[in-house]
Amino acid sequence: MFWSYEIFGTDIYHVMSWFWIYSILGWLVESIYMSICFKKITNRGIIKGPICPIYGFGALFVYFTLKPLEGNYVALYIIGALMATGVELIAAKIMIRYTGCVWWDYSEKPFNYKGILCLESTLAWGLYTIIMFGFLHKIVMAFTERIGYTTGRIIGSLLGIYYVIAFVKAIVNAKDMDEMPGIQTVKVNED
Repeated sequence: MFWSYEIFGTDIYHVMSWFWIYSILGWLVESIYMSICFKKITNRGIIKGPICPIYGFGALFVYFTLKPLEGNYVALYIIGALMATGVELIAAKIMIRYTGCVWWDYSEKPFNYKGILCLESTLAWGLYTIIMFGFLHKIVMAFTERIGYTTGRIIGSLLGIYYVIAFVKAIVNAKDMDEMPGIQTVKVNED
């Protein structure tokens, strides 16, 4: 059965449950932060609904990659900060190449690189890594167990279907990237 296949020693049911929880938590944190920055309610997702899957992918990537360092908080902080910043740089380069813009703008932040990276975010990624390994992932695992396998599979399947439909609809309905909901783009010239 699909849900029992394993990825990195963890069954797909748990991986998918963790993915959705982190996607929702990431959307919540970023939307609150950006609402404070913009002084108005801001939905940072590209679809309608409280889901920002980049956080789900990012959290699972960091978790499975850095799990051998669990308990070594100095290494987790440094490597987590650098790894997430590297992923942000790669994502920005890909977006610039194919769309000519990125979905974030750090140009007003001190110590930024072309508006696509900044020291503040790098330091935050390290902190998020510590929070995840220190206590958050334990809460996410406990929540997954509390939901139950049958209910979790149904919720995970529905979220997956909803996200695919909503994502495709957002892409198709946007005339260009500047019109996508929750996205602030910045044109970047790469030299």
